[in-house]
Amino acid sequence: MSAAATQPAHRGGAVREELHRLLTWEDRHRRLLARIVIVIALTLVIDVVAAFLMWVFERHAAGTDIHGLGEAFFFSTVQLLTVSSNLTNPLTVAGRILDVVLEVWAVVVVAALGGSFASFFTSGDSS
Repeated sequence: MSAAATQPAHRGGAVREELHRLLTWEDRHRRLLARIVIVIALTLVIDVVAAFLMWVFERHAAGTDIHGLGEAFFFSTVQLLTVSSNLTNPLTVAGRILDVVLEVWAVVVVAALGGSFASFFTSGDSS
C-alpha cells in the first residue's frame, strides 16, 4: 500500500470526492433519471385521466365547485401533489373513490422516489 493511501484524507478531499461522484455520469445516474422520468410521465397521464373523470363525476353534483375541466384538473393536480385545496369536492361516491386513489398514488410515488434516491446515494458509497 502506498503512503498516500494510508494517510487520512486532506481537508476537503471527501467533499471533492463526493462532488466527483455526483458529477460523473454512471449507470446509477441513468437508473435514477429513468425512474424519475417514468414516475413523472405516469403521474401526468394519471392527472389528465383523473381530471376528466372527476369532471364527469362531479360536474352535476349539487354544491360542486367543479364546473369545468380547469377546476377538475386543479383538483386532481393538488391531490397528486398531496396538497389540499379549498374546493368542496368530491361530493359523489365515485369522486371520493377517485380522490382516495389519487392520494394513494401520491404517497406511493413519494415513497418510491425516496427509495430511489436512497438507492442512488448508497450505491455511490459502495463503489
